[in-house]
Amino acid sequence: MIKNITKNKIIAEEYVLCDSFFSKLRGLMFSKRKPLVFVFDDEQYINLHMWFVFFPIDVVLLDKDKKVVEIKEKFKPFTFFNSKNRAKFVLELHNGAVKDCKIEVNDIIF
Repeated sequence: MIKNITKNKIIAEEYVLCDSFFSKLRGLMFSKRKPLVFVFDDEQYINLHMWFVFFPIDVVLLDKDKKVVEIKEKFKPFTFFNSKNRAKFVLELHNGAVKDCKIEVNDIIF
């Protein structure tokens, strides 16, 4: 389960963990809509693409303490995103999840 601890709000009951090189590379390409959690070894700048993902998503970046450091809403198909902040975790959520769950920078997630 993914939960916004700060707001005591469930974001997703189930999710797919992407912690291997291949799972991170594949992400949502050619797949159905489902929440993904990417885990990186260290905090780093995150570069994402939406090639072969045919629906928009919301992206939430978390630091090592699972605090929201950056949000990208309505990340559209066939576009790129380069974070301005370092993150250790990346949540790829359905479009509208940020508004629905009232996710804001500095919230604690998980």
